[in-house]
Amino acid sequence: MTEHDAIPMEHALSRVQRKETVEAIASVQLPSGAVLWCPGDHVDPWNHVESAMALTVGGLHREAERAYGWLRSTQRDDGTWASYYHADGLTVKDPNVDTNICAYVAVGVWQHHLETGDGAFLAEMWPMVDAAIEFVLGLQAPSGAVWWARHADGRPWEEALLTGSSSIHMSLSCALAVATALGHERRHWHSALGRLRDALLHRPEAFGSRDRWAMDWYYPILGGALRGPEAVRRLGERWEMFLEPGMGVRCVHDRPWVTAAESCELVLALLAIGDRVHARAVFDAVQFLRADDGAYWEGWVFPDDVFWPDRKSTWTSAAIILAADGLDSPSSPTARLFRGDGLPDQE
Repeated sequence: MTEHDAIPMEHALSRVQRKETVEAIASVQLPSGAVLWCPGDHVDPWNHVESAMALTVGGLHREAERAYGWLRSTQRDDGTWASYYHADGLTVKDPNVDTNICAYVAVGVWQHHLETGDGAFLAEMWPMVDAAIEFVLGLQAPSGAVWWARHADGRPWEEALLTGSSSIHMSLSCALAVATALGHERRHWHSALGRLRDALLHRPEAFGSRDRWAMDWYYPILGGALRGPEAVRRLGERWEMFLEPGMGVRCVHDRPWVTAAESCELVLALLAIGDRVHARAVFDAVQFLRADDGAYWEGWVFPDDVFWPDRKSTWTSAAIILAADGLDSPSSPTARLFRGDGLPDQE
């Protein structure tokens, strides 16, 4: 590696760089509040929330609140959203329902409240969070894992994914924090969180095999279920499998393709276990994916030396912002959130 080596920086991102990246995300927001993947592309609620969280970190609170307004306006009576919407932010593209997508709204709402201290916002968003979590827990399997989806015709997709359930672990923790802050008792959520965490830590057979994917490697840590020596051991076991030196994380270990979002999620997982040195090295490695407008290309295929996919997605830029915040502002509300500070444990 020579031409793609990151230039050492005092900060992970400078103030100007952060501003450019956050504004690149905001530039793709529709008047309705929906944040598209990129101009003319579709929108999905999970990545939409990730972008809203970056807008909050970047100080664009009004834009972030418009994003949550879009979620309120599109949530269905059963607490769900479709998996994908077309570029108009209204027409359904994929009617199937993903439990992780529905649950993640709780993380965004709690993060926005932590950053702004806006209790009125939290109260306004509570019915949306409550309905989403109730739907998700309706698909919790006897094992404690959460089935990953529901078909458009209402049939559950009876397979649990380790990445999705790990993310739901964080979402449920945040939902409990919201409930507690507003004085709502949700004892069954505590019980569900405990069963989910038990499955994540002790029941690998409860989840479909996705060992090729980097997310299954680090998400139990990112989602807050795994900490301490076991988390360190888990990352160490597959470090060489997924890390391409000087370039970042391979999205799947058997393909020569590094991606900025997975790299930055690993950064947050490393920060959660206190490994700032490796976190900074991984973050710096993907800076060659930064474009002149402050947005980030999704990935790079290194035998061919080409960007792939040939797009700069908002959620990729959002992951960069969240990782940079964790590196540069370890005491920020968002950084503490990803470390699990203040989140309720299972009973």
